[in-house]
Amino acid sequence: MSSPADTPTPELSARERAEISSLADGTLDPGRRAEVQARIDASPELRALYERERRVVEMLHRARTTDRAPASLRARIEAQRPSGATRARRRFVYGAALAGALAVAVVALTLILPAGTPVAPSVSQAAALGALGPAAPAPAGNPDAPNALLDRSVEDLYFPNWLHDFGWRATGQRVDRLGGRTAVTVYYEYKGHTRVYTIAYTIVGSPALKAPVGATNWLHGVQLRTLTLDGRRVVTWRRGEHTCVLSGNGVPVAVLQRLAAWKPSAQDRS
Repeated sequence: MSSPADTPTPELSARERAEISSLADGTLDPGRRAEVQARIDASPELRALYERERRVVEMLHRARTTDRAPASLRARIEAQRPSGATRARRRFVYGAALAGALAVAVVALTLILPAGTPVAPSVSQAAALGALGPAAPAPAGNPDAPNALLDRSVEDLYFPNWLHDFGWRATGQRVDRLGGRTAVTVYYEYKGHTRVYTIAYTIVGSPALKAPVGATNWLHGVQLRTLTLDGRRVVTWRRGEHTCVLSGNGVPVAVLQRLAAWKPSAQDRS
């Protein structure tokens, strides 16, 4: 009996390969998931291909928790990253040769994957950054408005300080690249009566990402889109040309929406 690695792969375009790969790592746009999943379910060859991709993703996630390349190496790989179509082909080569080459390729793949797939970066990819966890201590309060803002921004948009009004304390942060854009994530924590809740707030630099498919509502003049990605509740909105993404597990949608639409008072800003 042949193994999944020996199963022939049908002819696919670069976009089709990228979408299957994105479905495997949880970054595919929600509007495309049903169609891509249906095609995989109808083809034993594509199912085998998808499962190989899933194994790659699982091993990479485990590797990320123990190994991290130096900042200088990450910068060089980011600057020399190949074209999107080339990355799509290479990711499938890595999947097919995983057993013999993972130890060599894991650092390069770990750096390439968070920056996005060959198609345009999506809100789902930005939300996935929040699940990676902090890589640095939390920013302090902004010296000019400590009760309203943190001393951390993406371009001209500052992160909020929700401790004073809502009891959410900033606990950590991380910086990533998403399709050539800077993406900064700040983590917040709230101590409830029976458990501690954690949320991730990611701001992606301009230009704004395409709005995802999801329930839409307005709150305090802010248009919010709400969806669920890989079990995480996600609320996304725009501030000018920036894309904002707030996500968390077990946090009521109403809480996420209230935080997303919050605007500091004039007194807090002083």
